[in-house]
Amino acid sequence: MPKTNHNKTLWETADSQGGYFTAKQAIKAGFADNTHPYHVRVGNWLRGCRGVYRLTKYPRGDDGQLILWYLWSRSRADQPQGVYSHLTALRIHELSDAMPSRLDMTVPPNFRRNSPIPRVLTLHRALLEESDIQGMPGFKVTTPFRTVLDIVEAGTVSREIVGQAIREARARGLMTLAESATARKRRDLPRWVNELFGERLK
Repeated sequence: MPKTNHNKTLWETADSQGGYFTAKQAIKAGFADNTHPYHVRVGNWLRGCRGVYRLTKYPRGDDGQLILWYLWSRSRADQPQGVYSHLTALRIHELSDAMPSRLDMTVPPNFRRNSPIPRVLTLHRALLEESDIQGMPGFKVTTPFRTVLDIVEAGTVSREIVGQAIREARARGLMTLAESATARKRRDLPRWVNELFGERLK
């Protein structure tokens, strides 16, 4: 593509999102809607999913799929609503050896799509507080503390995985002392979880 102000603006937008951008972001950068098929056809852009593209010449990163589906979760105002959570969040934080085959994403209760949910995603519906969310380059993920609470509530993983996540997060300082103290006192958590939060660090 020739170097123009449009291209520069789009590159800057895509650069903050691992090379990805939405159709609305392209329009905002100066690329009319009816030109998008052309840029795909000549190889300037790659189509990721409906309304989301990737600059062909942008270097591929390890988090490309995470950024792609994060942008997929955008609202009509083009604001992503999804936050990676549960086992996917454990993997992002490197708190478990588990390798989920699908991506767990928490979305607001009123989240809707006119088309089928992609098979790669498992959606969980909940209202997250800002304190539950951590920003990563190109996407958002639940904090380690919120992630552990989610997997305990879901009851779909073994005690070993929960224990590994709690011990690793505490050892690496990814959970605050206040979070651990709160968890030890929570009556809605199983006793064995309270005890894990109360273990002495080695």
